[in-house]
Parts: sequence; C-alpha cells; structure tokens
Amino acid sequence: MMPRIRTFSAVALAIAVAPITMGSPKTDADAWHQSDLQRIEGKLAHELDAKKSASETLGEYGNHQVEIAHREATGNAELHETQNDVFFILSGEATMIRGGILVAPKTTEPHELEAKSIKGGSKIKLAAGDVVHIPFKVPHQLAVESGKQITYFVVKINAQ
Repeated sequence: MMPRIRTFSAVALAIAVAPITMGSPKTDADAWHQSDLQRIEGKLAHELDAKKSASETLGEYGNHQVEIAHREATGNAELHETQNDVFFILSGEATMIRGGILVAPKTTEPHELEAKSIKGGSKIKLAAGDVVHIPFKVPHQLAVESGKQITYFVVKINAQ
C-alpha cells in the first residue's frame, strides 16, 4: 500500500509546489518551485535553534498558513486545539508518533500545547514524498534519529 501512498504523495507535492498558471483573468497566487524550497531548506539548516529545529512562515491566507520546517533532532510533542496540519515531506526521514496522550503538557501559546513525549499513540515512518494529515486536537511528534534530518512543507488550516 505504501507505493500507492507515495505515488499520491508525489503527485500532491508536485501540485502544491508547481507554478500556478491561470488563464485570463489573472489571479494572485503564490507558488514555490522545488528550487525555492531547496534554497529555504539550506538556509534553515544553518539557522537551527538549541532544539536543532528551524522554520519559516511562507504565507498567511485567512483560514490557513504555509510554512517550511527543518529538524535534525526529535521535537517536542504537540497538540493544536484549533488547527489541522498537513505535512508534505520534502527530504529526509522521521517517525511520527500520533494519537495517545501528551505527558505533562504545557500551554506555549493560546490553543497550543507541547510536551516532551506522548504516552501511547501509534508510529508511522515518514520519508520524502509522503503526505500526512493531522487533525486538530490529535497529539503528534516527529522523532528524528541521530545523524538524520527531515524537511517538510506545512499547511496549517484553522479548524474552527
């Protein structure tokens, strides 16, 4: 089943980053070519914080926003109370832990919880070309093995 998912993922990613060309009348649209995303990935790899993570918001559009994120270590577990996430994995690999319960969660911003880990949950391996939808209120965490990295395009969509 994974080859079908990866094929779908590759097609979805191509649509997401392909240049947007519309017939008349001209519409305003943002597009990020693969070369743009690779340039941003390289920049983020040199801007890592103490948690070996960096991200950049590419645009905000009313009910959603888009970002690119790069990690070279396991991040905190998260739960978004009002936003769905869609990840398009651009490069690298990680294991996503999803579901379960945040262990000793802390509110970091309104409607945003973080914790060091998740109790329970299921695991799924992610690699370049994969796409993941994470519904709001679902705990999730990306575990990155030592010496590995992951870069992903994120669409954050307001759920309410």
